[in-house]
Amino acid sequence: MEHADEFFRHPQALVESSSIGRGTRIWAFAHVLPGARIGEDCNICDHVFIENDVVVGDRVTIKCGVQLWDGVTLEDDVFIGPNATFTNDLFPRSRQYPAAFSRTVVRAGASVGANATLLPGIEIGERAMVGAGAVVTRDVPAGAIVVGNPASVRGAVEDRGAAKTPLSSPGRETRPLRTRGVTHHVLPQLDDARGALSFAQTGESLPFVPRRYFVLYRVPSGAVRGEHAHRQLRQFLVCVHGSCTVKVDDGREQDEVVLSSPGEALSIEPLVWTTVLHHTPETTVLVLASDVYREDDYIRIYDDFLQEVRTP
Repeated sequence: MEHADEFFRHPQALVESSSIGRGTRIWAFAHVLPGARIGEDCNICDHVFIENDVVVGDRVTIKCGVQLWDGVTLEDDVFIGPNATFTNDLFPRSRQYPAAFSRTVVRAGASVGANATLLPGIEIGERAMVGAGAVVTRDVPAGAIVVGNPASVRGAVEDRGAAKTPLSSPGRETRPLRTRGVTHHVLPQLDDARGALSFAQTGESLPFVPRRYFVLYRVPSGAVRGEHAHRQLRQFLVCVHGSCTVKVDDGREQDEVVLSSPGEALSIEPLVWTTVLHHTPETTVLVLASDVYREDDYIRIYDDFLQEVRTP
């Protein structure tokens, strides 16, 4: 057994690179080309091939039968399982070489399972887990678990022993307003590698059981929606895309609330004059209503509204 520059090299390993970190171990029948750069405390197992334009970080494990071709970067603490396959040319032809090879990056702490195949030019996010035998055809988000052919997100990596924590508590978080009968809700949200989710439940954030919904969208710039009140109807507004401003008026007090996230909502009781304005081109507002449409429930003239709310 041979030691060089404080790294371990098995007698049957061929190590041509001079850029090998302290404490790294390179085992039998591995071949490291001159341009490769390998960090400290790595474990390079039997029958691993590492080409010139390859960067390997610290504390990386590369199990048997892996080939790292030009353009591959493995950041710190990456695990590569047995016979995982990397590629760097999407349309390979014999003796025809691209002007530049695609860059493939496996971010810090990620793992690639045995026999997985990675197409060129993709990124595996931090702490992600690629399942055994998966065929990865596109980027993998940080913390995602992907499996299958083609690989798709099936879950999220959690720290061992840690519980999933929503971005906001699932309780009734509200923000007080001056306007009577109007409540600004911060909704529960969950976020993981599969995307984000927000929700409202009757008896909690959603104060009534809806009987109808309608959607405001493709509202022209400068246009105004609403400008009316209801005698009996209760409404729950969520801006699911883009942003808008909601003006509310109980006849004595007024507020303006900007809705810009699916994680918040405005609950509006009867006899509140409501105006929706300042839409962005992509604005989409979901409105849940406590009853079916009834024209006689609308108050469309502001003076009539004032008379109704101020009449004892």
